[in-house]
Amino acid sequence: MQNEKQRYLFWLKILLTIAALTLGVIYFKQVCAFVKEGFSILSPFLIGALIAFILNLPMRSIEKHLFGKAKGKFWLKVKRPVSIILSIVLICGLLTLLAFAVIPQVVETAEMIPDKISAFWYSTLDWLEELLAKYPKETEMVMLELDKLSEMKIDWQALIVQVKDFFFTGFGGSFIKNIFSITGKIGGGIFNAVIAIIFSIYILAQKEKLCMQGKRILSAFLSEKAYRKTAKIISVLMTNTSNFIAGQCIEAVILGLLTMLAMAIFGFDYILLVGVLVAFTALIPVVGGFIGCGIGAFLFLMDNPMTALWFIVLFVVVQQIEGNLIYPYVVGNTVGLPSMWILAAITIGGSVMGISGMLFFIPLFSTAYMLLRDEVNERNSRKEWTEAALKEKIKAHDDEEDIKKKQNKLFALFKKKDQVIKNNKNKTGKKEEPGKDEKK
Repeated sequence: MQNEKQRYLFWLKILLTIAALTLGVIYFKQVCAFVKEGFSILSPFLIGALIAFILNLPMRSIEKHLFGKAKGKFWLKVKRPVSIILSIVLICGLLTLLAFAVIPQVVETAEMIPDKISAFWYSTLDWLEELLAKYPKETEMVMLELDKLSEMKIDWQALIVQVKDFFFTGFGGSFIKNIFSITGKIGGGIFNAVIAIIFSIYILAQKEKLCMQGKRILSAFLSEKAYRKTAKIISVLMTNTSNFIAGQCIEAVILGLLTMLAMAIFGFDYILLVGVLVAFTALIPVVGGFIGCGIGAFLFLMDNPMTALWFIVLFVVVQQIEGNLIYPYVVGNTVGLPSMWILAAITIGGSVMGISGMLFFIPLFSTAYMLLRDEVNERNSRKEWTEAALKEKIKAHDDEEDIKKKQNKLFALFKKKDQVIKNNKNKTGKKEEPGKDEKK
């Protein structure tokens, strides 16, 4: 009876799963819209959880080193609030320092870019004139093509009317609506930011209690085996994520400082701006530093193309030194994921969720890789153990058979020996009997 009930529940679960998947495929767009709306509603809390996770890294170090040996009720009450405040002040201070250091250079560079673009344009035109003067036949062909383009008739009146309609009807008609929508989005963003910060502070203040509640919920609704597996997955994911964030921050700082030092040695401009830019983009694994290098090369390209080329060479050398000599010893393999899978995680995460997906999918892939590796090693070790035990049993059985064979051989030899001795006695007895008769 019990087996029939379990079989019925098993097939009922399978049918419900198939029905849910079928409805999900049929109403795929509606499901995606529902999930998107759910994420937009929960976005302040998700962002707050992310902020709490990032703030937890310095807060944990502050509690360990500053209040590690503190005892007493007063210090136990003060330890957590002071650590939260110091963590927020530390991160906000670093961001403010970077902003005050970089923003003036960004403004100055933005003011200089139009003049540099125009100078670059005129220098490019001069170079083209010199190039065309060297090759007169090709110049004639280019001029013929330009004459053909000049013969094309453009209805400037219709073009002006279209531009006027776009600005005064399409754009201008909805200008007030756009202002209200932008204002609403800004207000909503500020409100969500405030909610996220408050929620992150609540999480940090009661993280032990929240962890205990989560464990109790899992243990209440899951079996003991499922609870252990789920707890292991969550633990590995949290450890990999914290190690990844800490490792990427340290790598970004090292790469930015090395880039600034090399630029200062070789006399490049925009040292602070390019260094901070490289450090900031290096938070994106594998490709982030090269993005910062590309932006820096564009800035140097406006002045001199050769300077941009030498900057690219310098950055490649610095990146190789940092990646092969410094990073393995300072940071180490914090993620525990091979480079091939890191590239796959970046590609898939970037296509699904953009930059945030690149950062989130690496710890996710690392967790899956580590769990799969542990499971494979455990299964192989179990298989090797069973094979070894089977071999030992076979060997022991063979040894027993060998011992029995040897014992049988020994018994046979002893029997043969006894038989020989008996035969000899019988022969000697027969020889002695005739002698006795003669004596008589």
